[in-house]
Amino acid sequence: MYTQCPECLTVYKLEAELLVPACGCLRCGHCETVFNALGTLAAQLPPEPFTRLDEHTLDRDPPLADIAVFRPRPEPEETVVAIETDDDDEPAAAAATEETGEDFTQLTFTPRFARPKRRSWRTAAWIGTCAVLVLGLGAQLAWAKRDVLIADPAIGPILTTGCALVGCQLPLVAAPSRLRLLARDVEQHPSVTDGLLITASVRNDGAFAQPYPIVTIVLSDAEGHRLAMRRFQPEDYVGDASARARGLAAGATSAMVFEVQDPGQKAVAFAFSFD
Repeated sequence: MYTQCPECLTVYKLEAELLVPACGCLRCGHCETVFNALGTLAAQLPPEPFTRLDEHTLDRDPPLADIAVFRPRPEPEETVVAIETDDDDEPAAAAATEETGEDFTQLTFTPRFARPKRRSWRTAAWIGTCAVLVLGLGAQLAWAKRDVLIADPAIGPILTTGCALVGCQLPLVAAPSRLRLLARDVEQHPSVTDGLLITASVRNDGAFAQPYPIVTIVLSDAEGHRLAMRRFQPEDYVGDASARARGLAAGATSAMVFEVQDPGQKAVAFAFSFD
């Protein structure tokens, strides 16, 4: 903004903050005249050449400010009710009680901020719905990761104990790497001429029950060449369906018997693998 000294006609550039301390009055830095800067206040200078800035008429009715951009909310006023009683007011209080039939001497006032907030049924319903959704999501995640949770050495025993208390059965988790072959043997079949009888003892080193594995037996010659191979499903060597459903319990040992055809005198070695 710009203004002009009325005595020496010096034009000054100024900020609005300079007009605040003296209500629009300034002291000329050239002739030291005190003048009202609002009289010649201009946003821009007129094109040159110019001698005087346009003068504004002052001391008129203030213009109306009608474009509001912000208005703070009024703070709520706290109403304090004070009841003072003395001996002189007792007859008046008694007279008021007789006229209205009500006793206000024991009346107490509770401030609004001290009153307990009542929760609506909608809030309770919303909280309950959110809790059900969270529990449902947790159940879905637990079911999707059930094999990992059951196989976990810390969480698996807890799930097993809890399931035993409520009478349920955890699903079997296959972990062939935790099966250990303790002993194995092969001999001529006692009733089949060209048959072999292979026995094996397997222990479940896992902390959880797992299904009976698919057993692969490979017969090979002295040079390591494969002569015969067969994959046995659980129903091939475990005849009891209920035992297959229960699986191989944690730490349990099972004896497995397999009947295979003898590939001839060249078969001198055999190997087991679990899938």
